[in-house]
Amino acid sequence: MLRPILADLHIHTVLSACAEVEMIPPLIVRRACRLGLGLIAVTDHNACANAEAVIRAAEGTGLAVLPGMELQTREEVHLLCLFDTVEQSLAWQAEVWSLLPPLENREEFFGPQYVVDAEGQWVRTEGRLLAASADIALEQAIARVHALGGLAIPAHVDRPSFSLLANLGMVPANLGADALEVTARFQPEAGFAQWPELRGWPLVVDGDAHTLNDMQNRTLFKVAAPTVRELSLALRGAEGRKITVDWHPTKS
Repeated sequence: MLRPILADLHIHTVLSACAEVEMIPPLIVRRACRLGLGLIAVTDHNACANAEAVIRAAEGTGLAVLPGMELQTREEVHLLCLFDTVEQSLAWQAEVWSLLPPLENREEFFGPQYVVDAEGQWVRTEGRLLAASADIALEQAIARVHALGGLAIPAHVDRPSFSLLANLGMVPANLGADALEVTARFQPEAGFAQWPELRGWPLVVDGDAHTLNDMQNRTLFKVAAPTVRELSLALRGAEGRKITVDWHPTKS
């Protein structure tokens, strides 16, 4: 049976140096439930180590959590990589880390990168610089994510930095992505006038949440379950699944 599920597929934790200290598993889950979300994805910069903690924090709440990553490609385009299992996400993390420059994180410049448990307690500090580009091209990254059984969605394509349109100036004809993400500021009339190539794509609105207040409840999936396969069907409008975006939200 199909059911509606509100989703935010782009949420950072304190493993992302640019996220606020409030972005810990229990507070993320609490905020998601308050917004009526049924599905979130944990997408830290080039890393997946806090996804399992958020999954555990959500146990018993009815909130589904997909482990994922916001990859920075060779072109400095940000790509959401979403998976069903922690094992898939960690396999992708290992692959990405083999392609990152071997640099140490400078906390005084970038900020700290914390791995935490389900209660939000410190486990360790990640010393590797995660705010860097992996040596992999966008289309190659999309293909690799698909090979691992995941979804690949270029992030905040309407943003003036680290985005598909800003960095490449177009949506490549053979991109192969599952959807495109636009920011919460995107409005269809003006957006499609500026970027007419977006009209042919399924669009999602997420929070790119670095604070709890950034989280969004504007993307509604009609699916049988909060899984990668079901989301893929919805993004393609297949087998009765579909996606709807609220362009005029009232967020609590």
